[in-house]
Amino acid sequence: MKSIATSSYSIHFNEDAFEALNTHLEKGAYSTVFILVDENTHEHCLPMFMSQITGDYSFEIIEIVSGEENKHIETCLGVWNALSELGGDRKSIMLNLGGGVLTDLGGFVASTFKRGIHFINIPTTLLSMVDASVGGKTGVDLGPLKNQVGVINQPQMVLIVPYFLQTLEDRQVQSGFAEMLKHGLIKDEKYWSELKKVTSFKEMEDHIHDSVIIKNDVVTIDPTEQNLRKILNYGHTLGHAVESHYLESKDLPTLLHGEAIAIGMILEGYLSYKLTGLPKEQLEDIKETFLNRYPKIEFADADIESILKLLKFDKKNSHGNINFVLLNSIGKAVYDIKVSNDLYYEAFSYYKE
Repeated sequence: MKSIATSSYSIHFNEDAFEALNTHLEKGAYSTVFILVDENTHEHCLPMFMSQITGDYSFEIIEIVSGEENKHIETCLGVWNALSELGGDRKSIMLNLGGGVLTDLGGFVASTFKRGIHFINIPTTLLSMVDASVGGKTGVDLGPLKNQVGVINQPQMVLIVPYFLQTLEDRQVQSGFAEMLKHGLIKDEKYWSELKKVTSFKEMEDHIHDSVIIKNDVVTIDPTEQNLRKILNYGHTLGHAVESHYLESKDLPTLLHGEAIAIGMILEGYLSYKLTGLPKEQLEDIKETFLNRYPKIEFADADIESILKLLKFDKKNSHGNINFVLLNSIGKAVYDIKVSNDLYYEAFSYYKE
């Protein structure tokens, strides 16, 4: 499978990924190679990963606790302190081996330690392979509020090894698949139609490659999210608010990112039908597709009120306005759309039907 070149680094797949890594480490003359893991990737991914490294380097393993609830500045403090105590300097490199939480946080830590050291992302979940692998977004949450603190900074390379998907529960893979479905909705109707037919995640490599290409094409045009890159946030304005509400509540089960974004894509599909011309039959297709794959959530009125209050923290907002990405049709997205309050409640009513 061919490597994909972004504007500043390359994304390598399978055996080529390890070949590229070994070449880079050999040429880099790094003082220390830090590997950031969580308890899951430490056990299930690190042994295979280490077996593919051919050189003799000074390795240090740093482990954090997995989960979105740990994607915060206190975790960063722990990693910064570990880097310092283990002798990290400006010629160190950090390899982030894990899902989107770990690569987001690890990239942020590396970008700010000693004013920036090199890092490489090795995403181990489907979500991080098709989403966090491209674009250079790093950062952490502020309490339950998603991705409020961070920088855009590019890794040296990204290594995508679908073998690691074997270590995941089906629910985690389904979560990542929601982002792939989003790529079809915002950019490619044919791809959306192909993904709807997927019944097994055994053979996902070609689709992973396709999703990375779609995201890279968008990010290359607009690397700092001034215009076009905003379309990648379809489903995320309401979806992130749903995810944050469930993270914040002690009485509600935690939703995975893709599960919350699937809800957001139905809700924002309804807004698209009302505001930007999405045909009714395409709206029904979107709703049916996501509800066939993801659990339907029962929202109490109090939940909806809490979710809507969280919208003001969305990072796409400006000048006090909540800006939405909506669809003209499947495969064609538009951005910076304002929505009246009454339509939010209509969208939740449509989801509940």
